[in-house]
Amino acid sequence: MTNQTDHNEHEHSIHYIVDDEPESTLKTVLTPIEIMSDAGIDPKTNYLEQLIHGDKPVSYKDNPEEKIEMKNGMRFITKPIGPMPVS
Repeated sequence: MTNQTDHNEHEHSIHYIVDDEPESTLKTVLTPIEIMSDAGIDPKTNYLEQLIHGDKPVSYKDNPEEKIEMKNGMRFITKPIGPMPVS
């Protein structure tokens, strides 16, 4: 017998990529801060960009609280806020 609850959870999982690492959520809407935090990235020192095939990346640098409707296959990258340190 299949556990119906497990089946429903897998059905509703949304899979996406952050910095080439697979992530997933059961939420249909996340903010850039939540996406970075869930991926183990500090949102105080980084910002999020959404990669869109065939188009320019969408930057959330100035709006880290924007609600993003999550869909399977979305791709994001993170970038540091401020200048890169020079070694």
